This record gives sequence, C-alpha cells and structure tokens, in this order.
Amino acid sequence: MIGDPVVHSLSPVLHNVAFEATGLDWVYVAFPVPIGQGAAAVEAMRTLGISGLSVTMPHKSTAATAADRLSPTAARLGVVNTLYWQRSELVGDSTDGAGFVDSVRAEHDWDPAGTRCVVLGTGGAARAVTLALAGAGAASVTVVGRNAPAAESCASLAGPVGVVGPVDAIDDAALVVNATPVGMSVGPASGSSGRSRPDSALALPLGATPSSFGPGQLVVDLVYVPLVTPLMEIAAAQGAAMMNGLPMLVHQAGHQFRLWTGHEAPLAVMGDAATRSVAPGLS
Repeated sequence: MIGDPVVHSLSPVLHNVAFEATGLDWVYVAFPVPIGQGAAAVEAMRTLGISGLSVTMPHKSTAATAADRLSPTAARLGVVNTLYWQRSELVGDSTDGAGFVDSVRAEHDWDPAGTRCVVLGTGGAARAVTLALAGAGAASVTVVGRNAPAAESCASLAGPVGVVGPVDAIDDAALVVNATPVGMSVGPASGSSGRSRPDSALALPLGATPSSFGPGQLVVDLVYVPLVTPLMEIAAAQGAAMMNGLPMLVHQAGHQFRLWTGHEAPLAVMGDAATRSVAPGLS
C-alpha cells in the first residue's frame, strides 16, 4: 500500500488475516510515499516484482496515469485504488464502488436496481458510489453537495439517472449514503461500545434533519470511526435501517484480494478483524 499518511490504515490488518486464512505465503505492508512520488512507487512494482498494490491519497490520480491499462470503472473515475498484474500488463482498477454495492447486498439483502438513491458529498468516495449505483440499475441517483460544479461532475457519472438536488431529496429516497466526513471521530467510542456520545447527536451532513429519515430507508454512513455515528443513531431512531462504512471497506478489499491472488476472499474473517481493530470490545 502507498499513501500519505498510511499509519492508521486497516488494510494491512484485512489482507494479512486473509492471506493467513487462505494459506497464502504473502504479506501486505504499508509504505508512506510523499506527494509527487506515486509514479515512482508504481514503477517499483515492476522492478521489485510486487504482485499487487493498494493506492490511497494523494496518489490515486498519479497511479492511474502510471498503469499500463485501466478498467472501465477506473477510466470513468480517473483514479485507481488498486493495481494488479494481468499477464505482463499492470492494470489499474477502483474497487470502492463495487465494494459498496456488495456491502449493502450482503448486510441488508438490499439491491439498488429500480430504487431512488441520494448521495451526500462529492469527493472520491461519493463519485465511486454514484457510478456504482447507476451501474447496478438505480432508478435515480441524486447528488447533494455545496459545490455546484463538483456536484454536477459527480452526478454526471450516473449518466441519465444522475441529477444534482437539494437535501430534501432524502425524503423520497430508498437509500441515503453519507460520503462526507461529517460524524467522523465525533464523540469517539468510549470503552468498547463503538458508539458516539449523545452530545454529538445533531451532527448531520449538508443540512439534513432528523425528519429527513424514516421507515423503509437504508441509511449508510461511510464513516466507521465511531462504528455508530450520529447520523446512524438518528436514522435508527426514526425507523430507518442503517449501516456504517466498515462493510464497504471489507468488500472493496475482497475485490482487491481476488484481483491479486485469484482466490476468493475470506470476507467473514476480514470483517471480524476489522471490527476488532476499530472497537476491540466488540470482537
């Protein structure tokens, strides 16, 4: 893995337990690589015979230009979070969107096809989720953001079903995804609860209010520290189903694992390891 910073990443935990569980003599390590050196780090894959690479900020765009070829998803997004070998070609891919769709299907038996979805935020995670929801057949994907050009760019990834809208669009949505950092590390987990403190209960993104949420909705907060965010607490109190971002992290890592090794990923083992790392008392 390359990025800066990388010291707090859960990726080494996820992949090393997966290698152990599948009996593969592989090891996953995180290298802090400063900005401007991403292409050199990718080139080191060729020199050192590295079998796979995870890429995080600030190198996702640079790594995309350093690959021999991009997957259709990575080409649309213009970034990669994964590099793998396909024969002699170094291929760049982005597994975040596929990981998100897999996570809602696995955790809630929920399929995006034919549904109305709202994505809060316009950054890299929002873009990956927006593209993936459209690819999974969502009836509409409304992007809510403060920066109009960024919101329009994000919504355009969904093609004809993508639209920029107000936060009120949540009212009619079957799926609401918070892809902003609001709620991250707000009211840190105390002890082993993995829950946010009650005094953080009003920390909602982009002007959303408790009345925005209700029964029949699935509300996904891509934040996973704390494991239960203010948004999740409020959504649950209003009768909505809710999920944090840890399953997406695990499932996107599962896609990486398959691309690198050709083996099925032991997702249950990876998920348990991730939960223990974030909130040891919940293991």
